[in-house]
Amino acid sequence: MKKLISWLAALVLATGLGLVVPAGANAAAPYCGIRWGSGPKLAVEGPGGDTHVTNVRAGRHACFDRLVVDMDAPSDGYVVRYVDEYTGVAGAHPIVLRGGADLSVVAFAAAYEEDGHGGIRGTYAFDDPQELVDVTGFRTFRQVAWGGSFEARTSLGLGVRARLPFRAFLLDGPGEGSRLVVDVAHRW
Repeated sequence: MKKLISWLAALVLATGLGLVVPAGANAAAPYCGIRWGSGPKLAVEGPGGDTHVTNVRAGRHACFDRLVVDMDAPSDGYVVRYVDEYTGVAGAHPIVLRGGADLSVVAFAAAYEEDGHGGIRGTYAFDDPQELVDVTGFRTFRQVAWGGSFEARTSLGLGVRARLPFRAFLLDGPGEGSRLVVDVAHRW
């Protein structure tokens, strides 16, 4: 009897300290194992100059929201980081983004090319520079805005719910192209 009381007391104490959790306690939220952090992410892949942005899109996943920048050639790199105030490539005036934190996403690729007649033409077309992608209903993303393209760098502002962990990486394809992927976690 004494052993049973001691065992029950230890179980109650362990449960109270959070050492023992009932089996279904975290069933509603998926365990993601995310260990990304919120510091800057960058990669330099090549000399630059002949890669163009062709599309920007977003998707929702169980543990994160995803932004994808499509490019027509292998990527030359990227810089993705939280900023106090997003300014795009011009840097002179802030571009206000919805959400509790601003991510600056810079793809080492131009969003324009020479048209063969001494002018330039865009390689990525959009209707509204403040709403490149409709992120209504996303858990983390609040807004994707255009920040401009200059000297083979294209800047996007990503307004997110809070300063959450994120990762950035490059994928090859489709075809001769590549993709910059930015995933922002739903929670810590």
